Amino acid sequence: MDVEQQKRESADDKLINDAFQKLLNDYLASRHRKKVDLITKAFNFARQAHKGVRRLSGEPYIMHPIAVAQIACSEIGLGSTSICAALLHDVVEDTDYTVEDLENIFGSKIAQIVDGLTKISGGIFGEQASAQAENFKKLLLTMSDDIRVILIKICDRLHNMRTLDSQPANKQYKIAGETLYIYAPLANRLGLYKVKSELENLSFRFEHPEEYASIQDKLASTQASRHELFDQFTTPIEQALKQMGIQYQLKERVKTPYSIWCKMQNKHVTFEEIYDILAVRIIFTPRKREEEMNECFNIYVAISQIYRSHPDRLRDWLSHPKANGYQALHVTLMSKQGRWIEVQIRSDRMDEIAEQGFAAHWKYKEGEDAEYTEDENELNEWLRTIKEILDDPQPDAMDFLDAIKLNLFASEIFVFTPKGEIKTMPNGCTALDFAFSIHTFLGSHCIGAKVNHKLVPLSHRLNSGDQVEILTSKSQHVQPAWINFVSTAKAKAKIQAILRRDNRETQKHGEELLIEFLKKNEIEYTPAVADQLAEFHDVAKRDNFFLSLGEKNIILGDKDIDELNGKNKKGTDGKSGWRKYVPFVSQKKKKDDEPQQQLFVVPDKFNRKKPIYITEETIHAFKFKNCCHPIPGDDSLGYIDNKKQIEIHKRACPVAAKLKSSYGNRILDVKWDMHKLMFFDATIRLSGIDRIGLLNEVTQVISSQLNVNIHTINITCEDGIFEGIIELRVHDRENVKAIISSLKTVQDLKEISEII
Repeated sequence: MDVEQQKRESADDKLINDAFQKLLNDYLASRHRKKVDLITKAFNFARQAHKGVRRLSGEPYIMHPIAVAQIACSEIGLGSTSICAALLHDVVEDTDYTVEDLENIFGSKIAQIVDGLTKISGGIFGEQASAQAENFKKLLLTMSDDIRVILIKICDRLHNMRTLDSQPANKQYKIAGETLYIYAPLANRLGLYKVKSELENLSFRFEHPEEYASIQDKLASTQASRHELFDQFTTPIEQALKQMGIQYQLKERVKTPYSIWCKMQNKHVTFEEIYDILAVRIIFTPRKREEEMNECFNIYVAISQIYRSHPDRLRDWLSHPKANGYQALHVTLMSKQGRWIEVQIRSDRMDEIAEQGFAAHWKYKEGEDAEYTEDENELNEWLRTIKEILDDPQPDAMDFLDAIKLNLFASEIFVFTPKGEIKTMPNGCTALDFAFSIHTFLGSHCIGAKVNHKLVPLSHRLNSGDQVEILTSKSQHVQPAWINFVSTAKAKAKIQAILRRDNRETQKHGEELLIEFLKKNEIEYTPAVADQLAEFHDVAKRDNFFLSLGEKNIILGDKDIDELNGKNKKGTDGKSGWRKYVPFVSQKKKKDDEPQQQLFVVPDKFNRKKPIYITEETIHAFKFKNCCHPIPGDDSLGYIDNKKQIEIHKRACPVAAKLKSSYGNRILDVKWDMHKLMFFDATIRLSGIDRIGLLNEVTQVISSQLNVNIHTINITCEDGIFEGIIELRVHDRENVKAIISSLKTVQDLKEISEII
């Protein structure tokens, strides 16, 4: 062994030993039972198993399991079982050891958690779909046996996000997209607020690096003024708390870059126009644990005598905690500087649960490593709902993730049964959702409901505090239209399962009709033939095509035979399931006899790690979808569709979010290399106070100052309020930003935003 290699190995050993020692020190400083021997045994086993393997960043692979265990211990507060599982979580996947080996050495509990964490290849969604969706499904199946599976998985994802710099750009978009779509809402649902915020911010940083850097710079430059506002606002509050004899600490909570960016996008405002960047947190230690709720209200009364409170913005999460266990009292107060500031009041116990979520519940049990018991009703209900979704035989990757997200993101309302039992439901749910939440039979035979003793239809949306009685009839059957107004994952999954069962016979009949038709025309039936005809009739899936045949919505004829014999000619915007959107007009019009550029088809040995460049010459080779209208300068990505053609989307596009999560291996990095030779459509909405000459000033700014071509302009004026929509021809995103910035200088224009 040469000297250089010895030095490197010595440096690696020091790095590994220091990291493990820090993990042990943090574990010994916690309240858990001290099972140091078990953790050391797991560390030595994992170190030997991963020996000689390195990560893309160049560091020894064992540093990743140590880092995941460190997050589990220090940031989520888990104990020895979880730490051992975190240290061993990649052993089964990456080495020759099996789950049985781990069970023999470390016992069934640790082996079971590691099995839940082990990634799987292939999967029920087929080779084209991302294995991530199947991986996620297995993870959810095991998490109801032990919630620590999902907690460690989130730790694993957090460390991967922290070290994402070493991955190529297309992988970064895939992993960041999955994180925003799946793991951040999961962390939020489990009450891991700090982890959820970091996952969102890291995803934002990799997907929109320029916007992230810009917001970080602005937060840094306004830090001093925020500190000053915090000090001025909290000084009288501190005096009041001291007079009450309360042991407390005050924290300054600053909105995260991701949530600021989301607000800027949704409200079409600038950073400077966001006024709730600062919030104040009062964390107190109650004199007696059973009086902590009363003390919260006492603090609220005291501070609302100092500042005027906003009557509509009192949030009581004390009496009705959120489904993730979050408890606090939120009140919004008017500061002496004329700014509304939110104050969150919570005890130290509530704060710990707010930061660490369900993991914090272990700290209030005897012996942390006692088996986890699901005594939290809302979590238990949520896990049961997910189990029911997973029982559905073959959900499509996209539908599956959507169904899960319906339950992850929904905020809650509280409704009552006729007997007065309280049930937590997602906001926006209907009477039919409520029926399915109680029992599938009740939902499938529901004909209506009585809400607060008044008769309402199935589609009636419920509000918090409603008392709901479900009305049923044995003659009622599930209707396809129901899927359009239910909003919970459970109801959608059950309706789809029942409809699928009902449709199987119809599909079988449709397939028989097709086989008979083809036989009559001396054409052999194959799945490829069925797919070709399905596409010809603009039907996305073969099963849906059979269903339409069975229901007589499609009648087969001579055109179908011509299609199979290649006599029907189709252009790229013909019946191929998508409509080609060309968001640009060239300065030079093409001559009629000039051949149209063909769409690029991805070859088998295509390097997906390298970015694709969009230039004036190549722009016609890609599909520009209607969902988000990307133009040069937008943060964009490519997606290889089923025809091996490339769709271009904005990275923030909702459709792209699903694609990144379900089909991550088909995502490509996109770079724009345009030279202001082409024009693209952009639409701007204006509103303000009407006055003579306002429209003239607007057009002067756009046409004369910025030399931008106005395509159409539509103005309305009512009761002195001016509203307008202007369609422009721009070269790129910089043009749009410059126009919006310049229009903000026009007096009496109050709101300016781009219509996507």
